[in-house]
Amino acid sequence: MAFDTSYLYFRAFFGVPSTFRAPDGRPVNAVRGTLDFIGRLIGQYRPDLIACAWDDDWRPGWRVELVPTYKAHRVVEVEGTEQESVDDDLSIQVPLIRACLSALGIPVVGVADHEADDVLASMARQHEGPGLVVTGDRDLFQLVDDDTSVVYVARGVAKHELVTPAVLAAKYRVAPERYVDFAVLRGDPSDGLPGVKGIGEKSAASLVGTYPSLESMVEAAATASSGMSPSMRSKLLADVDYLVRAREVVTCVDSLGLPPLRRTPVDDDAVSVLTSELGLGGSMTRLAQLLA
Repeated sequence: MAFDTSYLYFRAFFGVPSTFRAPDGRPVNAVRGTLDFIGRLIGQYRPDLIACAWDDDWRPGWRVELVPTYKAHRVVEVEGTEQESVDDDLSIQVPLIRACLSALGIPVVGVADHEADDVLASMARQHEGPGLVVTGDRDLFQLVDDDTSVVYVARGVAKHELVTPAVLAAKYRVAPERYVDFAVLRGDPSDGLPGVKGIGEKSAASLVGTYPSLESMVEAAATASSGMSPSMRSKLLADVDYLVRAREVVTCVDSLGLPPLRRTPVDDDAVSVLTSELGLGGSMTRLAQLLA
């Protein structure tokens, strides 16, 4: 079971009351929420191997070069450098979350110039046997296959959905291997990806079901006698360059060199210290007991 760590701690920060504070006054709602989320899912699924994927680069330059609007709405300039816009109360909790994961012996994996999505994709493709990817990011539906399912937590961990090939077919009428094409056409405003103007979810699913590739869609759009409607032809031809670039942006890199995923024993002393210093209540100790 591999966790999209940043998604979990963002969700925890905005979903867990900010009244949770350490004895010294520091906010710990994201810390407690993240630990509770991980513990709940480990308790439910009982995986034999776990890891947390980390954003070593939340907005890789090579993706921005392809689509300049990629996550641009989240950028703020701090002392002449571009950074992700993150609430200060969350920023100070991120290293605390990492310290807790380390004390629990959970591997935390990031790769330079790549996002957690790429790490998760590489974990999924390189792992032999069944795997679960925990995220609230729909783009990771591209990882779903007979061995890999997505634990989709966008509506909450307690109300999560287990996304399999059958679920994708029923919900989106799209096969996992075509999910990238579907996502490129539909777009994702939360990532600064506009999609093809005038094409929504239903139209995107219809196109993906009719044509075997983006290239074949463009070829049909360029051919008056193809049977594609003039309106659809016009929409696709207006965004041909975007389609090519966005596909590379949306496609997760699944060939990263990753370290061996070995969980180290729980450091009981560190768990005790962090629990006391941060006022984590049972969040840390419950998870430590599960892992033990």
